[in-house]
Amino acid sequence: MKIKWLGHSAFVLTESTGKTVLTDPFDPDMVGYGYEPPAVDIVTVSHGHDDHNYLKGVKSYKKVFDKSGKFEYEGIHIVGIQSCHDDCDGAKRGKNTIFKLGMDGVSVCHMGDIGEPCSPELIERLLPVNVLLIPVGGNYTVDAEMAKEYVDRLMPDIVIPMHYKVKHCELDIDKADPFLRLFDDDCIEEDVDEIELDRTDFDETNSTRVIVFDRPRAGN
Repeated sequence: MKIKWLGHSAFVLTESTGKTVLTDPFDPDMVGYGYEPPAVDIVTVSHGHDDHNYLKGVKSYKKVFDKSGKFEYEGIHIVGIQSCHDDCDGAKRGKNTIFKLGMDGVSVCHMGDIGEPCSPELIERLLPVNVLLIPVGGNYTVDAEMAKEYVDRLMPDIVIPMHYKVKHCELDIDKADPFLRLFDDDCIEEDVDEIELDRTDFDETNSTRVIVFDRPRAGN
């Protein structure tokens, strides 16, 4: 499978069969920079805010998943897990759906706008995780330290930060740097355009790789 970051919390995941998943498409006017979501098979939406549910900006799609439950679509296994967008049981910003996707034998966990503190109960529901996509910019989500706690508890093979400040981003969130400083330099890979993975990549790994995608450029 392949993973490519479009910006903010939007990724395109492509299975070896050619099936594609787009996560949390965003409104460029709200985030501050543009992109062109491709035609995909599946869209996952973690919650109903315009920087995560901008379906009208997607070229085309066949199926949308936006709630908790267990699903399967043309060989892609999807589990939606309800969580909270804040640390007060959703009272401030509402609920958030975490999506676990099984593609080519790889378990990818997209945390959406997770805001609740790490708990044993939630960790048990999320495990195991090969690739963790987690917000690190704080303010509306967990911050760098809280995101690192999720990483330490979930112990993914790969962690990919998202939902952080980049050039032209107009949201009041932090850059990725505070999160990256919590890891040893030798486990961080920066300015990556796309990654390609399969199940065998994780057979003998014993540490977490942090992959930072190349910053999206305004208008792309």
